[in-house]
Amino acid sequence: MQPAGEAETRRSVWAWALYDWGNSAFATAVVASLFPVLLKGWWGGGLPATRTTFLLGLVSAAVALAVAVLAPLLGAVADGLGLRRAFLGAFAALGAAATAALALPGAGEWHAALALYGIAALGFGAANVFYDALLTSVARPRDYERVSALGYALGYLGGGLFFALATGAILAHGRLGLGSTETAARWALVATALWWAAFTVPVLRAVREGRARARPGVAGALAGGWARLRGTFREVRRLRPVAWFLLAYWLYIDGVNTVFRMAADYGAALGLAPRHLLLALLLTQFVSFPAALVFGRIGARWGPRAGIRLGLAVYSLATVGAFFIASAWHFYALAVVIGLVQGGVQALSRAWYARLVPAACAAEFFGFYNVVGRFAAILGPLAVGVTAELTGSHRAALLVLLAFFGGGALLLARVPSAAGALRR
Repeated sequence: MQPAGEAETRRSVWAWALYDWGNSAFATAVVASLFPVLLKGWWGGGLPATRTTFLLGLVSAAVALAVAVLAPLLGAVADGLGLRRAFLGAFAALGAAATAALALPGAGEWHAALALYGIAALGFGAANVFYDALLTSVARPRDYERVSALGYALGYLGGGLFFALATGAILAHGRLGLGSTETAARWALVATALWWAAFTVPVLRAVREGRARARPGVAGALAGGWARLRGTFREVRRLRPVAWFLLAYWLYIDGVNTVFRMAADYGAALGLAPRHLLLALLLTQFVSFPAALVFGRIGARWGPRAGIRLGLAVYSLATVGAFFIASAWHFYALAVVIGLVQGGVQALSRAWYARLVPAACAAEFFGFYNVVGRFAAILGPLAVGVTAELTGSHRAALLVLLAFFGGGALLLARVPSAAGALRR
């Protein structure tokens, strides 16, 4: 699809990127901070700390699995029927509504809180499938990287800004007349939902989605989508470097995702005050953005393999360091360390994959890449949760992530640095 004019193109691009600005509030304020903290001390206060870790890991894994399984099906239907924007709006509305509803469960009502969190996370993950797909409707092929980077940058900034405002309100709850810390946090959940919903409106109003060439119906769209997915899978198996990369990526990015999702749960289990957890996570958010740019230079100078391995080495050292945390300042130090490599590992992974896949069918291969990424949020949280439940130790549970970082780093040795190696 070719945008009608430059003004319309700019408007569509910014409307599309603003969705990342909006929905990142859910990732930073809910997934990484408020929900784990409230689950530990408010909704699940009567449960052992290891049990809430297990439950959080179980729900996170179940949601990731559901999105990974549904993504190809939903994507096929939306593509076939020309309804990507409608599907985005529907799942964003579902996620935002469930996020607002998280303010309702009272103390000890962890069953309801986990159910609502699962629905919100499902809406968030499914909406992202269609958000990614709309990139081709707002940008020309030559602008994909620039526009994609704009969304990525606005996501960091928007998520960080909202998290800063929410954290400030929670810490100043007395002066703002919000009662207790828990009450302020629950109002922050409502604010997250409103922020997410508000910045969904521009993409629904300003982005023009190209119409489907044919209307095959739901059954036809599903069949076509599965056929394309099977074809891409056969190509991945044939192109060994791509297969090795995806296997390595699946392992190490699962570790990265688990650190992001369960860091606050770990800090709460160690007895750190909520204000320390919120400030540490806010610190990570703002360190990640400039650090990702630095890692881009590292990748350009020494290659993506060196940059990713450096990041995974830092993650491994941070995991070992987390075992010995004894005070809040230790947690702050780890937050900075994680922030230095979090965005860099993600950015270099995408860039390296782009070098490996055939340019003529990059879109199909990146669709497969996204499916692998969604599956890479299952084993890590589940492994940490189960280990905590079986051993009774959060510190020991976190160490299982070393296998993800180490295994991924080792498998990268099988991946060539240049696309030309695909012909070997």
